[in-house]
Amino acid sequence: MSERHTRHHGPGRGMGEAEKPKDFRKAIKKIFTYMKRYRLRLGVMFLCAIAGTVFAILGPKILGSATTELFNGLVAKVQGTGGIDFARIGQILLSVMGLYLVSALFSMVQGWVMTGISNDVSYNLRKEISGKINRIPLKYFESRPYGEVLSRVTNDVDTLQMGLNQSITQLITSVTTMVGVLVMMFTINVWMTLCALIILPVAMGIIGQVMKHSQKFFRGQQKYLGEVNGQVEEIYAGQHVVKAFNREEEVITEFERANQKLYETGWKSQFFSGIMMPVMQFVGNLGYVMVALLGGFLVIRNAIEVGDIQSFFQYIRNFTQPIQQIAQVTNLLQSSAAASERVFEFLEEPEEVQTAENPVSPEGLSGNVEFDHVSFGYNPEQLIIHDFSAKVREGQKIAIVGPTGAGKTTMVKLLMRFYDVNGGAIRVDGHDIRDFNRSDLRSLFGMVLQDTWLYNGTIMENIRYGRLDATDEEVIAAAKAAHAHKFIMQQPEGYQTLLNEETSNISQGQKQLLTIARAILADNRILILDEATSSVDTRTEILIQKAMDALMKGRTSFIIAHRLSTIRDADMILVMNEGDIIEQGDHNTLMARGGFYAELYNSQFEKVTA
Repeated sequence: MSERHTRHHGPGRGMGEAEKPKDFRKAIKKIFTYMKRYRLRLGVMFLCAIAGTVFAILGPKILGSATTELFNGLVAKVQGTGGIDFARIGQILLSVMGLYLVSALFSMVQGWVMTGISNDVSYNLRKEISGKINRIPLKYFESRPYGEVLSRVTNDVDTLQMGLNQSITQLITSVTTMVGVLVMMFTINVWMTLCALIILPVAMGIIGQVMKHSQKFFRGQQKYLGEVNGQVEEIYAGQHVVKAFNREEEVITEFERANQKLYETGWKSQFFSGIMMPVMQFVGNLGYVMVALLGGFLVIRNAIEVGDIQSFFQYIRNFTQPIQQIAQVTNLLQSSAAASERVFEFLEEPEEVQTAENPVSPEGLSGNVEFDHVSFGYNPEQLIIHDFSAKVREGQKIAIVGPTGAGKTTMVKLLMRFYDVNGGAIRVDGHDIRDFNRSDLRSLFGMVLQDTWLYNGTIMENIRYGRLDATDEEVIAAAKAAHAHKFIMQQPEGYQTLLNEETSNISQGQKQLLTIARAILADNRILILDEATSSVDTRTEILIQKAMDALMKGRTSFIIAHRLSTIRDADMILVMNEGDIIEQGDHNTLMARGGFYAELYNSQFEKVTA
C-alpha cells in the first residue's frame, strides 16, 4: 500500500459503468425544487407566456371573419346585391394586428424573465459547486480524474442552463397553445375537431417511444463527455511524461475509445432528436388532409362558413406545431435531466463535518502532539496503520522516516484531518483534534509538500497565499529567508512576474523555494515538511536547511524525509514500516541500536559513496 492515497486519474476513468439506473422524474423534480427560490419570477413568466399565447390564439378566429366578410362580399357583388365592405375588413385586420403586437410584447417579457432565471440558476449552481469543493473530503478528489469533476462545473451546468431557458417556456406555451387551440376548434365545429384529434394518440405514442429509447443515450452523452474532458486534462498536464515514455500511440488509442463512445451516444441521441420533427410533421399532415376533406363537405352542406375553414386550417397547424415542439422539448429535458443528475449528485456528496459542537479555540496552544493508539485505513477493512502511539513536546523536531509505502504521508494527512482515524485519537495540547473546527485546526499548521502547488498569479501573490494580510516587505523577508529572493529578482518583472497556468516558466526547484517562502510567511505553530527539499540541488538544500532550522525554533515540526542525512539533528526520529512505528529515538541512539533505521541510513550512505 502506497504511503499516499494515489489519485486514480488514468485515462478512461470517468463515471463508472456500474452506475445505478438514472431516474428521469427524480431529476426533473430536483430541478424544479431547486427553482422554488425563483417562484415570483417564474409566476410572472408563466402569466406572460399564457397571456402571449392566448392573444396569439384569438388571431385566426378573428382573421377568419375577415375571410368570410370578403367571400360574402364577392358573392353579393356577383349576384348584384351588394359589394365588399373594405372598411369592415380593415377594422378586422387592424384588431388582429393589435392582438399579435400584444402577444409579441408578452412573449418578449416572458423570454427576458426566463433568461434571467436560467442565468441565475447556472450562476448559483457554480457558486454552490465552488463552495462544495471546499467541503468534500479529500478522498473524493483522490478517486476521480480532475477533468470529470470540472465537466460538472462547466458542461453539465451549461447544458442545464440551456435546457431550462428553452424548455420551460416552450413547454408552457405549447401546452397553453394546445388547450387554447382545442377550445377554439370546438367553437368552430365539433366533428372537424374530433377528426383532428385522431392524430393526438398517434403523436403521443411516438413521443413516448422516442423518450423511452433516447434517455439512455442522452445520459451516456453527458457521462462520456466528462470522461473525454478528464482524459484531455490529464494528457495535457502530463504531456512531457507521455513523450518521455513514448506512449503517444497508447494515449491516442485510449482517447479514441472514449471519443468513440461519446460519438456513438451523441449521434444516437441527436438521431432521435432529429427524427422527431419530420415524423410529427407527417402525422400532422395526415390530420390536415382528413380535416380538409371533411371541411369541404361541410361547406357544401352550408354547415360552416368559408372563413371558418380557413381559421380551422390555421388552428390545425397551430395544434400540431406545439406537439412537435413538445417532442423537441422532451429531448432538451432529457439532456437537462442527465446534466442535473450529475450536478446534484456532486452537490449531494457527503461532506466533511466542518465544525465541532463545542469547539476548542486554537488560541494559546503551544504545539504538544500525541498519537494515542492510532489505527487507520483508506479502506476500513484494510488497515495500513495498526497501532501507532507517540508523544511530541512543543518545539521538538520530529522526523518520520521509512521505506516507500510505510505510511509517512498518511500520518500527516491524519494530523491535518484530511482523513479521520478509524481508531484511537490524535491530540494537540491534550485536545482531540476532532474537537476543533477544521479551519481552526488547520490554522495551526504550515505545510511544504513534495508536490508543489502554485496558481496563475504573480510570485508576490503566490507567496502571500500563506498569509493574505502580509505586507510586501514581509513577503520579501520570507522570500529571503527561503533563499528565493535572488532568483525572483532575476525574473523579468521580479516579484510581479506572472506565473503561467502550469507554472512552467520557473523550474521545479524554484517552485519549491516559493512554497517554502509561503510557509515561512504563514508563521504557524506546527510545521509539516514533506520531502520539502527533494527538488533542489545540494547547495540550495543546505541553505534551506539553515533557514528551516531558524524557522523551526520554538515550533513543533514534523519532517518526512527520504534523505536521512538531512534529519540527523532531529529531536526524535520515528521509524515507520508497514504502518507501524517500529523504532523511536534520536539519530545516535538508533544508529547504536543497529536496527532497521541503521540499515536504511547505511544503505543511503553506501549509495552516496559508491
